[in-house]
Amino acid sequence: MTQVPRISFVFLDSETTGLSRPRVSELSLVAVHRCSLLQPPRDPDSGLPLPPRIVDKLTLCMTPQKPFEPAAEELTGLSNWSLQENGKPGFDQAVVQAIECFLARQAGPVCLVAHNGFGYDFPLLRAELDRLEADLPPATGCLDTLLALRELEKPCKRSYQLVELYKRYYGQGPELAHSAEGDVHTLLMVFLFRAPKLVEWAAYNARSWADILPLYPQSPRDSSIELSGEFSPSGSIGG
Repeated sequence: MTQVPRISFVFLDSETTGLSRPRVSELSLVAVHRCSLLQPPRDPDSGLPLPPRIVDKLTLCMTPQKPFEPAAEELTGLSNWSLQENGKPGFDQAVVQAIECFLARQAGPVCLVAHNGFGYDFPLLRAELDRLEADLPPATGCLDTLLALRELEKPCKRSYQLVELYKRYYGQGPELAHSAEGDVHTLLMVFLFRAPKLVEWAAYNARSWADILPLYPQSPRDSSIELSGEFSPSGSIGG
């Protein structure tokens, strides 16, 4: 098995419009060098890892050009109306450029990290980029902590939901939830607890971004809504 040591890890989470052909409404990236993951500051009493001091962060809110499902709107606190009221454009070329520049300033090779990343976050990002005929560098690695931790902690008979992992490792629930930035922080802390094993796992098992398929195929309707201006922030399409 080929070893590709990853130097920077970019933790990723997104909030979306719901379950059906979701569109991104908030995207958060936090980049941490491997040295900060392997040698984090620690609580003097418990010895548990603390958040690294040196990180890069990128969090963007965007009007998704698609109505939110009610459950998603309630869970995230985001709505089409509030995003438009705050002047947030959609997932557009400016977002693509921001992601590209953010990744380019990290020491490589770079590895994206998401919980259930192969099942959701990475394919969702691929779908958004495909819509704009954009891409990430194919050498970018992808690590799914859900898959990795299940393998590293076999036999796995307990819950591997992100919040449950945090509770198990730190003895309490995360302070922030249901925002992309809050969930990325939770993911980072879970990773820190198992950092030596996960960094090693990534070197041997991270997949290439080039192998990630979109969460759903593009539909002409997706583009026509944005181009024609049919979308209404009230949550209806075409009136």
